[in-house]
Amino acid sequence: MTSTELPWGTRPGSPPAAPSPSPAVRRVRRAFRGPEEAPAWYRPALLALLIGTAVLYLWDLSASGYANSFYAAAVQAGSKSWKAWFFGSLDSSNFITVDKPPASLWVMGLSARIFGFSSWSLLVPSALEGVAAVGILAATVRRVAGHAAGLIAGVVLALTPAAVLIFRFDNPDAFLVLLLVAAAYCVTRALEGARTRWLLAAGTLVGFAFLTKSGEGLLPVPAFGLAYLIAAPTSLWRRIWQLLAAVAAIVVSAGWWILAVMATPAADRPYIGGSTDNNPLQLAFGYNGLSRLFGQGGGAGGGAGGGAGGGPGGGSSFGGATGVGRMFRAEFGLEISWLLPAALLLLAALVWLTWGRKRTDPARAALIVWGGWLLVMGVTFSYMQGTIHPYYTVALAPAIAGLVGIGGVLLWQRRAEARGWIAYAVLALTVAVTCGWDVALLRSNSYFHPATAVIAIAVSAIAVLALIVAAVRSPANRRLIAAIAGLTGLAIVIPTTAWALGTAATPHTGSIPTAVAGGSGGFGGGGAPGGGGDGFPGRGGAGTAGGGTAGTGQTGGTASGPGTAGAGTQPAGAQGGSAEMPGHGTGTGTGTEAGTEAGSRTGTRPSGEGFGRGAAGRGEGFSRGDGARSGFGTGGFGGGGAGGTSATFIAALEKTTTRWAAAVDGSQSAASLELSTGGKAVMAIGGFTGSDPAPTLAQFEAYVAAGDITYYIAGGQGGGLGSGGGGVASQITSWVEAHYKSTTVGGETVYVLSKR
Repeated sequence: MTSTELPWGTRPGSPPAAPSPSPAVRRVRRAFRGPEEAPAWYRPALLALLIGTAVLYLWDLSASGYANSFYAAAVQAGSKSWKAWFFGSLDSSNFITVDKPPASLWVMGLSARIFGFSSWSLLVPSALEGVAAVGILAATVRRVAGHAAGLIAGVVLALTPAAVLIFRFDNPDAFLVLLLVAAAYCVTRALEGARTRWLLAAGTLVGFAFLTKSGEGLLPVPAFGLAYLIAAPTSLWRRIWQLLAAVAAIVVSAGWWILAVMATPAADRPYIGGSTDNNPLQLAFGYNGLSRLFGQGGGAGGGAGGGAGGGPGGGSSFGGATGVGRMFRAEFGLEISWLLPAALLLLAALVWLTWGRKRTDPARAALIVWGGWLLVMGVTFSYMQGTIHPYYTVALAPAIAGLVGIGGVLLWQRRAEARGWIAYAVLALTVAVTCGWDVALLRSNSYFHPATAVIAIAVSAIAVLALIVAAVRSPANRRLIAAIAGLTGLAIVIPTTAWALGTAATPHTGSIPTAVAGGSGGFGGGGAPGGGGDGFPGRGGAGTAGGGTAGTGQTGGTASGPGTAGAGTQPAGAQGGSAEMPGHGTGTGTGTEAGTEAGSRTGTRPSGEGFGRGAAGRGEGFSRGDGARSGFGTGGFGGGGAGGTSATFIAALEKTTTRWAAAVDGSQSAASLELSTGGKAVMAIGGFTGSDPAPTLAQFEAYVAAGDITYYIAGGQGGGLGSGGGGVASQITSWVEAHYKSTTVGGETVYVLSKR
């Protein structure tokens, strides 16, 4: 081309073509705008969603201190010992592990090693896992139902109260949800082109979900497998062998750690907490498997023989009565049921919308993935007779969000067709039913101003009316249509948003965190706020965060958990700040609690011990009273610190140089002491349930003879579930009392095992 020639297609006198942007500029533009086929609004909206989710999950995160002290102590131990990190040990000297596989602890442990162990390094990984889960879910749904559906699904997941609770906590459920959402993404990619590598990736992620929370990580697998078997665009035999390969990936990715543990001699590794025979397979398929489903034995997994409602044919330990209504009752309803009616209605709508489509239709495949996930997991949670806690339901949140996003958008797209009034009618019904249920939830408690329910009703009424009018008149104005769509979405999310924000504003500690009212330091909180229910204590009271104001205690409801009966009055306590839990300190007060606890071991508990905690406008407390102790400790249970342990005794533990600073009955007591002493190893006799056969009396005598233990602490707080240590703990106590004299250190009755 000569200097006088013009590029092909350029007319004489036309302005020169704009220069093509550089690759770097194109990458930046793509990062903020998204793919070329995406609407201009999509990527900014997605970034806003992710940033908003991060703020929601990270804001004032350290208010919860160490959250669940049981897992926090294990993370602290892993930050001091790689062996403890690998096995998931509760203590850095590797006596016993936590009662779950350690995958979630690996993430938090690495954070603690990199940034130092603190409330932030402990909890930030869970928050970031939540942000990642929201982003991956949005990407998964977008591939099936479009950009708007992906954003809606992401918003619903982010604002589900159970998700806000768990992604601001250190329980393993946060990592579990991330892994399962990522597995669903891989299944969706595999369905697009029958690609084996994506199916193998899904299997690997499910395997690590098993290493996070055992059998719960496998619950979505039937839905994943059925969707691929039906809808993958390839021959039947190829689909079958690909699924077999995915199963092999699950076995390999879950089994390598189990094999490594079993190949390590028992003398060279910690006892596998929760198992009856120091075997990780028994932990996975017994204590965390069949016992959870059927309530037969297995320590905490066994509801049989427990309190009211325990065992087959009755209710579940901590979960209330079994049945389809469980997900709508008490704390379960407050954490997960806000958009559950919408998900079920839209699931039925998706069946109608996809009926008769070809085998490989992506929408029908998505219906199987998310609908199957919801139904299998929902039915399991509703009918399992072993131990279940309301926060388990966070694993339902991605399925609910996926169905709401896909079903809502596909219905909206159907409105322009010949029978589009049906789509409008289903959407109106969805809004009306969801709003009605959510308002009932809001009005069942006193944590929100009545105006919240009024606003929800008003917006929902306008949305329903607009949908009905649109069904009759079929408006063509794009702005009007957009306004109707916006009102519909707003009406559905207002109540759950209010509860989600309240949940984020509430500090949470203990082993059973609950949503807005869940800042309890103890083992409780499953009933409806303000009153006991389903075996959980009631909550109430008032307090002021941040300095010296007495927090009013709460009155407990009737307890009906395993092996317990009775009621207690929570004490008042003075609140003060501390370095360990900024703005959420603990104080001391008087406490009374009457109760009896049946089991194989009895012992006198100190009377009148308790602490109170004022936190963000509400008071909290627990008390320890007189009673025969066995199986269900009534002490602080996992609050994130040592509770009433004196500074004098903590200082004595910090000065010890033995392998274990102390031995105490139960993991919760051991965990609290470890956190209070900067990570000193404490032997947890009996493990989490108090019933693990570790150590035997002979092993304990050998540890003492070798000079490995400095103190034996009498009357520990126990593990919290199970039989309180049974014969082993009683034998150890009797042996110590027969050979050593008790003394008092900082108000604690202890035995100095280095002296006779």
